Amino acid sequence: MRLLLVEDDSVLAEQLHKDLERMGFAVDLADNGIDAEFMGDEAPYDVVILDLGLPGRSGMAVLKNWRQRGNPVPVIVLTARDSWPERVDGFKAGADDYLGKPFHVEELIVRIQALIRRSHDMPGAALRSGGLELDEERQQVTLPNGNTFKLTGTEFRLLRYFMLHSGKILSKTRLTEHVYDQDFDLDSNLIEVYVRRLRDKLGKDYILTRRGQGYVFVERPG
Repeated sequence: MRLLLVEDDSVLAEQLHKDLERMGFAVDLADNGIDAEFMGDEAPYDVVILDLGLPGRSGMAVLKNWRQRGNPVPVIVLTARDSWPERVDGFKAGADDYLGKPFHVEELIVRIQALIRRSHDMPGAALRSGGLELDEERQQVTLPNGNTFKLTGTEFRLLRYFMLHSGKILSKTRLTEHVYDQDFDLDSNLIEVYVRRLRDKLGKDYILTRRGQGYVFVERPG
């Protein structure tokens, strides 16, 4: 999953970037409200982590502008002013969740995972689809027969996106946009390589090729 982290504290942003990548997220950074608003409209982010106290344009203004234009991207607001009136204003502006500073990164990661699952109508503590169970903390998958396989970072990100969009045709471009950050070459054929690796671990029937269109993750492999 691809995240936009909007934070002007460079030390905090750098640490969060590392922590989020370690937990299997592709992360783009913005350190001001103007760039953040543009990036949030231009790229298909799965979640935005938005600080309110930003230079150039406040996080609250960015959020309001996104919602006024119909941008539905899920947003977790970060703020050092963790008062209830501000929370109310943030939720009225369209925030999906709120986290006051200082915070533990483990809580942020759990909130991100929960928000992603809710936005795909998959409530619960674990990601399950097609008889597979994906352990997001250990980055491993358990098959219906009980066999468990460790996944590389890219395998994990790719399988998580497939499981969240089961039954849908996903183009290589769309997969690349959600599995890698903005510096990745969108014309790369690496997606094909990692699809083959997942098939080797899961079995060939979970991920089907739709020639000229992309791939489909099926809930009931034949």
